[in-house]
Amino acid sequence: MATAPSNGEDLTQLHYVGVVLAAITGLIHLALGAGSLASNLADPLGLAFIAAAAGFAGGIVAVLRGDEQLRSRAILLGIPFVAGQVVLYVALNWPNIFGIGGIVDKIVQLALIGVLFMLYRRES
Repeated sequence: MATAPSNGEDLTQLHYVGVVLAAITGLIHLALGAGSLASNLADPLGLAFIAAAAGFAGGIVAVLRGDEQLRSRAILLGIPFVAGQVVLYVALNWPNIFGIGGIVDKIVQLALIGVLFMLYRRES
């Protein structure tokens, strides 16, 4: 049985906090990707940044417009998606992991992981 897409009425303040955090990190990834691709259109890291930004955009749409099932899937998939980015950042940048842009993005992402965990626990 299919359920109708969300009209936003069943979203909580925590959902919106997650959307804002996902939008911030998505925009950071979009800017980094655009910067990398401006100098080399085939830069794998630039393409990965753009793909990550698209993933965040897809998650935002799934939460804001999706039905309960799609929203739950997006929340559940968002946890390893974001956690993987934090791990990759540390692995690829070690020992120089303390650049201001990276730290701001990782703080946002860790907060997003916390929000996603809270949402998952509420909805399961």
